[in-house]
Amino acid sequence: MEAWTLPKYAGPEGLELFSPQALSAGEILSRWGLDASAVAARSDGEPVDLTAAIEKDSFVEPIASSSREGLDILRHSTSHLMAQAVQRLFPGTRLGIGPSIQDGFYYDMEVAGTLTEEDLPRIEEEMRRITSEDTPVERLLLPREQALALFRERGAVYKLELVSEIPDEFISIYRQGEFADLCRGPHVVSTSRLGHFKLLSVAGAYWRGDEKNIMLTRVYGTAFDTAEALQDHINRIEEAKRRDHRKLGKELDLFSIQEEGPGFPFFHPKGTVVINRLVGFWRGG
Repeated sequence: MEAWTLPKYAGPEGLELFSPQALSAGEILSRWGLDASAVAARSDGEPVDLTAAIEKDSFVEPIASSSREGLDILRHSTSHLMAQAVQRLFPGTRLGIGPSIQDGFYYDMEVAGTLTEEDLPRIEEEMRRITSEDTPVERLLLPREQALALFRERGAVYKLELVSEIPDEFISIYRQGEFADLCRGPHVVSTSRLGHFKLLSVAGAYWRGDEKNIMLTRVYGTAFDTAEALQDHINRIEEAKRRDHRKLGKELDLFSIQEEGPGFPFFHPKGTVVINRLVGFWRGG
């Protein structure tokens, strides 16, 4: 008769745990007291949701919210939060893609109506309303045809295009309340984990970067694990704006940009003095 063994979980600094049944990554970290700042986990090196069941012997470790990987997860989850808020405020909006990027995130959308930077405060307000709802974020692994049916029913033409290019038999989808999105994850366990964010700007972007495709609305934002880190980042952005050469050039009467030469600075007398001094310095004069 084959011997039955308990799942064995190993963790940082020699931690071990045996269980008569499979535990979720979050439960394992909680029993070790390592769950306080975790937004996700790694199981044998693979990022997983805290709700993911770990069904075999594994080395499990937390992904802290303050780490580079943890911030990427927070920001990607916040892009979903923003997209959900936009769909509530602009019913009929179709979603493209919404990745995390360096220092933030964006989401490309075909907005039902007109979305401008003046709308960002009310989108943020709706995002905070969703976080207060403490909605669980669930991963669904759906058969391909079921995933296609889900997005077809929602009129999500861009998601249908993306799913059609995925060769996998099962498709990973994340759901929070009425919102569902195509995504590999991992993500935070609840919308309540997303509290420190700021929407920054609105731009245009061609679907999949191809100028032959439709122009979508791209909303940029950022998110951090603490209010202090978020405020520090906002302060750096404001300082960079104050030091922008285009702003300073105009304010100090150094140069101007004319329609005859877009992107080419026309130096004023004061600007010419600065240029001549710099050239003299370069020449060792």
